[in-house]
Amino acid sequence: MGVLYDYFHATDHTTAVDQAIGPDGDWLNGASLEEAGADWIDAKGLDPDIVLGQLVAYAEAVPFADQQDTPELVWPEPPYPQGEPIAPDSPWDTGLILQQLPDRWRDILAALPEDAVPMVAAQWYEIEEVDFADYLDAENAVGTFKALASRARTAGAHLYCRCCV
Repeated sequence: MGVLYDYFHATDHTTAVDQAIGPDGDWLNGASLEEAGADWIDAKGLDPDIVLGQLVAYAEAVPFADQQDTPELVWPEPPYPQGEPIAPDSPWDTGLILQQLPDRWRDILAALPEDAVPMVAAQWYEIEEVDFADYLDAENAVGTFKALASRARTAGAHLYCRCCV
């Protein structure tokens, strides 16, 4: 079983939850991001914390270890229930989480010069956490993230990631 990551932009947390999870966080009656009218991309196994974080570090030309921003959990609302079994009707039992990416990451990706995309893709292609099909797959992914980030910045929106286990 794989983990799926969908990235999209929305103006605020409420809109993001409604689009990615369902109206008012009702995961039982949610629609797909496409049905919800979101501008989104399917990024399969490209997680926001490590994989996308490394892309942002390469785009910013800083070591990944120096990355200080991290995605923020939006849904289910923290804190994670510890020390007790999770009820089947709990949002923590759905296999869904929603995170907001730092606006700084959006801006870095949106501002990435086109002529820098090949070098950033070459660096990102080498990370051990992802097995890209080939270099062009990595380069296309960089371009896709750059385009989504640009559209989000133009719309004055934030980037979000929906994770489905």
